[in-house]
Amino acid sequence: MSIKEHPPQSKDIDEHRSKDSLALHVPVLLEASLEALHPKEGESYLDLTAGYGGHASEFLALTNNYRQSVLVDRDDYAIKHLKSLSDKGARLMHTDFVSAAKQLIQEGQQFDIVLVDLGVSSPQLDQSTRGFSFTNSGPLDMRMDRRAGLSAETLVNTASIEELTRIIVQYGEEPAGFARQVATAIVGARPLSTTEELANLIKQTYRGRWKKTHPATRTFQALRIAVNDELRLIEDLLPLLPDLLKTGGRVGIISFHSLEDRLVKQFFKEQFDSGLEAELLPLTKKPIAGDIYDVHNPRARSSKFRAAVKK
Repeated sequence: MSIKEHPPQSKDIDEHRSKDSLALHVPVLLEASLEALHPKEGESYLDLTAGYGGHASEFLALTNNYRQSVLVDRDDYAIKHLKSLSDKGARLMHTDFVSAAKQLIQEGQQFDIVLVDLGVSSPQLDQSTRGFSFTNSGPLDMRMDRRAGLSAETLVNTASIEELTRIIVQYGEEPAGFARQVATAIVGARPLSTTEELANLIKQTYRGRWKKTHPATRTFQALRIAVNDELRLIEDLLPLLPDLLKTGGRVGIISFHSLEDRLVKQFFKEQFDSGLEAELLPLTKKPIAGDIYDVHNPRARSSKFRAAVKK
C-alpha cells in the first residue's frame, strides 16, 4: 500500500480522523468473498482476523447464527469495536489467530465458513498513536497486540545493522544495497522515537527521485511484519485450517502483498495437488484481485482472495 507523507496533525484532528476511519472503513473484496464462500442461514462462521467487523457483520447478517460463530483479533481496539456483534451472541477471542485456531481445535469446534483477512487494517493505519504509518507523526509502535513486548522503537534502537538489513530485504523486499544504507542510517541516528523521524531519515538516505511511493514505505512494512511476526503466524496457521472446517466448509484468505500471498498460494497448491489425500479443493481457480474486482476501494488495490472447500 502506498502511503504519502503529510504534515503532523493535532491530537484532536487525529482523533477525529480515527473516528471517521472507523465509520468509513470498507472491507476489502467483500462482494467477492460473499459470492465465493456463499454464507447460508444457520451456518457457523469463524473470522480469524475480525478487525472492526466489516466482513463479519455482512456474513453474520446472512447466516444469522451469532451464537455458533467466533470472532478473533489481537488488537484490543478491534475487540472493543466488535462488542455489538458479541452482544448478539458471537464469541470474541482477544488473541492471535494461531493461538485461537489451536484452542478451537482442542475444543473440537468446526465451522461452515472460515475467513482470514491478513495485514494491517485501515483504522490501525489512520491512528497515528499506533505507529503503523507516517501519514501523521506518531510513536514508533506498530504492535497489533499492544500487550506484546517488542515494538518498532525497540527494534530500530537495538538491532544491529546486519539484522536490520536482513529484515528490510526479507520483509520489505528492498534491494540489499539500499536496505543496508537504511540500516546504517538508522543505527547512526539512534535513538529514534517517532514515525516522522524514521520516515524523514529514510527519505534523506534515498538517492534519486521518487514518485507515488514514499521511500520509507517498504521499510515500514518490513518493521511491521517483524514486530508482529506476521509471516511465521501465517505459516503456522495454514496447516490448521482443514481441522477448523466441517465437511463442505469453505475457507477464504485475503492477502495484501507477495510475501503473504506466496505462502497462501503454495499451501493451496500443495492441497490441490495431493490427489486422494487432499483435504481441500479449490473454489477459486485463480486469485480474485482487488484492483479488478474492488476498484472503488483504495485499500483493495494490492489484495488477492483465494478460497477452498473441505472435502
